Amino acid sequence: MKTTVIEKHSELEEVINTCEVCYLSMIDKEGKPYVLPYNFAYENNKIYLHSGNYGKKLEILRENPDVCIAFSIGHKLFHQHETVACSYSMLYKSVVVSGKVVFEEDIEKKIDMMNKVMLKYTNKTFEYSAPAIKNVVCFVVNIEEISGRNRGM
Repeated sequence: MKTTVIEKHSELEEVINTCEVCYLSMIDKEGKPYVLPYNFAYENNKIYLHSGNYGKKLEILRENPDVCIAFSIGHKLFHQHETVACSYSMLYKSVVVSGKVVFEEDIEKKIDMMNKVMLKYTNKTFEYSAPAIKNVVCFVVNIEEISGRNRGM
């Protein structure tokens, strides 16, 4: 089974929009990688994310805003010969993006960002209390580079 490069931007976007969880990778000040799963929204070449207002991830992202995000869908085990372990592989489509985290402090923009995320998962928008929206950390990644792969899908 051959792996091909996804070249159409619409197909890259389809993978991102179909994906339920993305994996945000960052590098701490000691140069060690750190990866976390996130719920997210995608719109206009931007990935919208949110977090609680404390933790290692925020320390890392404030120190080094450079990130890489992975998306992967359609996982299906495939084999050429049932009795030959080396013939097994996984079918999938994946996208990797890189960019820089930008934190959002404006309350109205944070509400908009939260509603983008909630709309992806619930098809609803919500009202947020002042303390709730004040205490959530919202950030966006403007996509600087994007690439994708299709393995047999």
